[in-house]
Amino acid sequence: MAITPLDIANMALAVLDEAPIDTLDQDTKAARLLNLHFDLTREAELSKHNWVFAILSVSVDGTDTGSGDCTLNWAYELPSDCIRPLPLTDNGEPDGVPISWRQDAGLIYTNMSGPLTIRYLANLTDPNDWDALFTEVLVAALAIKVAHPLTKKAGMIDIARSAYDRALDAAFTAQSIQRGGRMVTNTWAQARGDWRR
Repeated sequence: MAITPLDIANMALAVLDEAPIDTLDQDTKAARLLNLHFDLTREAELSKHNWVFAILSVSVDGTDTGSGDCTLNWAYELPSDCIRPLPLTDNGEPDGVPISWRQDAGLIYTNMSGPLTIRYLANLTDPNDWDALFTEVLVAALAIKVAHPLTKKAGMIDIARSAYDRALDAAFTAQSIQRGGRMVTNTWAQARGDWRR
């Protein structure tokens, strides 16, 4: 079933026990508030966590900036839909060897010549491309943003925050959010049971 931004806005209103709207352009307080906050809240919630559905990768060629040996002298352009690059590795995989890098505006600088595989969180705007659990998180986040200006009831903020916490917990439980970094391995002594307390 296709879902629209209007559906998401109305779900946020339902969290607050408010009447639904007909369009996001409607001349009502609820529609104006939701229209104001929708895109920024979506992008903020996408960027907060490594949502599995939003992780894309691209192989890009670099440009040698000529800044010398042993420096981050290779520059790579980030994709236009990149919200946030994920940690870079030698092979572009999450379990690869981390490499040194820095980001300046829309460029990544590293000491590796290309092509370089960059994994990143994409700014996915179509709700039908989202994980259902992300949609639940976004619904609750929108409800938090509009709760007080719309209802003037402090208790509604608490209700929305509770919905947000439950949705985020469900996303972590379902592993819709990738846990960061490399796996921690035990030392040989720990593996045989010689744990130090």
